[in-house]
Amino acid sequence: MVEPIIPEDWEKVDGKLSDFITKTGENANVNDDVPIYKDSKGGIFYLLEEEFQGEKMKVCYRVSRQPVADQEEVDLANSEDPMARMGQGFCPPFNQRTYEAAPGIICEQDQEVVMRDGTKIYCDIYRPVTEEKIPAIVSWSWFGKRPGDGMSEWQIMGVPPKTVSNCAKFESPDPLYWCHQGYAVANVDVRGAGHSEGNVHMFTHQDREDGYDFVEWLAAREWCNGKVGMSGNSGVAMHQWGIAAEQPPHLACIAPWESTTDLYRESLFEGGIPALSFNEFIAAQVTGPNGTDDQVAMARMYPFENAYWRDKMPDFSKVRIPVYQTAGWSHFHLPGSFNAWRRCKSRLKWMRAHRDFEWPDTYQPENLEDLKRFYDRYLKDIHNGWEMTPRVRLDVMDAYDCDYQDRRAEKTFPLQRTEYRKLYFDPASVTLKDAPVADASKASYDPDSGQLEFDYVFDEDTEITGYINLHLFVSCDGYDDMDMFVNIQKASADGEWIPWYTLDEPHPGAWGKCRVSRRKLDEKLSKRHIPVLANESEEKLKNGEIVPVDIAIVPSSRVWHKGERLRVQIAGRYIREGWFEPLAWDTDNHGTHNVHGGGEYESWIEIPVIPPRYQAGDYVVR
Repeated sequence: MVEPIIPEDWEKVDGKLSDFITKTGENANVNDDVPIYKDSKGGIFYLLEEEFQGEKMKVCYRVSRQPVADQEEVDLANSEDPMARMGQGFCPPFNQRTYEAAPGIICEQDQEVVMRDGTKIYCDIYRPVTEEKIPAIVSWSWFGKRPGDGMSEWQIMGVPPKTVSNCAKFESPDPLYWCHQGYAVANVDVRGAGHSEGNVHMFTHQDREDGYDFVEWLAAREWCNGKVGMSGNSGVAMHQWGIAAEQPPHLACIAPWESTTDLYRESLFEGGIPALSFNEFIAAQVTGPNGTDDQVAMARMYPFENAYWRDKMPDFSKVRIPVYQTAGWSHFHLPGSFNAWRRCKSRLKWMRAHRDFEWPDTYQPENLEDLKRFYDRYLKDIHNGWEMTPRVRLDVMDAYDCDYQDRRAEKTFPLQRTEYRKLYFDPASVTLKDAPVADASKASYDPDSGQLEFDYVFDEDTEITGYINLHLFVSCDGYDDMDMFVNIQKASADGEWIPWYTLDEPHPGAWGKCRVSRRKLDEKLSKRHIPVLANESEEKLKNGEIVPVDIAIVPSSRVWHKGERLRVQIAGRYIREGWFEPLAWDTDNHGTHNVHGGGEYESWIEIPVIPPRYQAGDYVVR
């Protein structure tokens, strides 16, 4: 069995687990003999022995935020936490009943569903009053199935007040839209969330099996036509891929709108750099009677990839049903969305990539109507011409809140007509060149406060759409490691940074990261133009040692006009101010960072240039 690294700030706690939780429940899979720890922030944790892909290990569960008896104690609307103001993790009192949620719509509240191992979970089912058999759409997550109960008026950031009803779950389909379209909506508290029994299993095989069981239970309801779909963005989207890979017979289609799908590489250790604070924030939001699979604690206990982390990755090859995926150029779900869409084996899959933030994109009227056509086709078998929808639709960004093109139709991603082009780093002039640089040189920066910005001036309008990657020679004076943060930006002819906007905030640009000690690539997962780190070990630097690193940049789509500059910004930190999400990285930076280029140290960036579809003189069609 793999032994964990117990974090230094944990101390053993005397007592029984039942002293810290509301109830263990018949199927909570915990007992009072498990070791209990407390961290420096007051969190309570316990370890259970479990098996993942044939490998046994100790798994850490955080004692969940416990449901409160008196809901008046919770003042979500006035919380300083923007996520709390949106009701994440809110758990209203248990109250089994059937009532009229709105004229013509009933809600079966706190309905019990029994999983294959006997664990009881609970859901709210909204459906129109009709004699006709209808399909169902599932929202599956631990966020809390009735956040709107926690405040008089529920609002999601970036979405105008009253756009979304109080019946909707966070990041999920709104029953007061979908029921009027002839669908039922099931808001689920997964195992361990809300009043559901057991522990929360974040994206594990247990969660996938539970999803299978719920889909099949739902399809058998007397009012259901036997077809079930899944919907939701972000966290609610992420579950869909794993459940679809289990192939429940009555799951007819999924719509995962923006979804991280390799939690280890895309979230907790993007580029090998630990990013634990956001995920710790997410785990702390979970409300339930027992424990929550604590991925942050597991990242500290098992910092390199193992069976636990691999278990959280869906088998995309088993997803064969219709898929409508979206990806936001601005958000951290971006690489996972494209990875999942590209790897799944469905012959009926669509991608829409946009520049907006996920929440306003989800509830835009034109997007709701678009999704309805998808569901009508595969959940109601209405032949509405959905198949004529382009397989790929791209927003090509320009500047600020302006897009160069909206929903441009493409057949594939990356685009078939892509022309890959290398630009070479010249540290002596801190510029990018069209050809390899003859003389070797280096440029340096302080990782705590400095940065390098390498510019290239385009002599014609140029579109870059797809995967960018860098091959750099780097060294560090005075320390044995480097954490590198790269942003791909646009600047004016005068050198002024030109951002794009997301939620009216300037976005730093398409990004990539690399912890140099983890520079070894995974030969199986790495593809041409897309390097992937192995994350199985580390190789520290010797003082001043020059080593090559390959850095993947998330996919993007943007146009540069003649005279504008492509800028590669390199720093020891992520340069972004004022953003509401608690994003932070546990960097390990000291000394002086150096980027080498020219001569024997041929450093370059490879960009995917998209030529016009047609050009006649000054007339250009892209």
